[in-house]
Amino acid sequence: MENKKKNNILGIIGARSGSKGVPNKNIRLFNGKPLMGLIIEKAKKSKYINKIVLSTDSSEYADIGKSFGAEIPCLRPDHLAQDNSPEIEFVKHMLKYLDDKENYKPDIVVRMMSTIPFQTTEDIDNVIKILLSDDDADSAVVISEGRQHPQKALKIIQDENRNKKLVTYYSSSGREVTPIARQNYQKAYFRSNIIACKTSTIIQTNSLTGDFVKFHIIPQERAIDIDNEIDFKICENIINLIDS
Repeated sequence: MENKKKNNILGIIGARSGSKGVPNKNIRLFNGKPLMGLIIEKAKKSKYINKIVLSTDSSEYADIGKSFGAEIPCLRPDHLAQDNSPEIEFVKHMLKYLDDKENYKPDIVVRMMSTIPFQTTEDIDNVIKILLSDDDADSAVVISEGRQHPQKALKIIQDENRNKKLVTYYSSSGREVTPIARQNYQKAYFRSNIIACKTSTIIQTNSLTGDFVKFHIIPQERAIDIDNEIDFKICENIINLIDS
């Protein structure tokens, strides 16, 4: 089942142009190349992916994607490139376009983003291999252990009796704001931006993951997701340490 000639495996990279935390984040230079170019290069080295497309709403981004070897079958409509646009919708849009215009129907879709610069070709291939190796699986995702456990999260609420704002434990009372050693929590993980799923999963569940989700774990330092300028600086410092 791991012979890519027997499977149409589509790599799709989402790169909308409207990022606000880091303007033009997807084409910002990192270690001399636009972030978008890094993930395209890594996807091109995959042993399994045999078609790579870029979903973007920007003709500038499209030209950069082409220069790194991605196909741009069409531009993404503006209504699918908003801050609150669900990821599943741009994937479904591309699948429909490829089916209608190219009669192309992938068996597996690998959804990738450009904002985790330290993800590797091996991460991509491992998650695809895991999915190919289990007929029961709907999808497989790359994950990493969270730096903070979600059960330690706090929230600010309005105390109606005192008419004051206060901080409390996210799911319970203020008494549980008291620190608890992280060793007392079961490990918690977060998705690290690579999802491999069967096309049938998207069709049947309107989801990129479905219900039976397998996983590939990577170290925290390879899972840093650039969402703001601080994240960008952290990644630049890490690459400088690696290069020194």
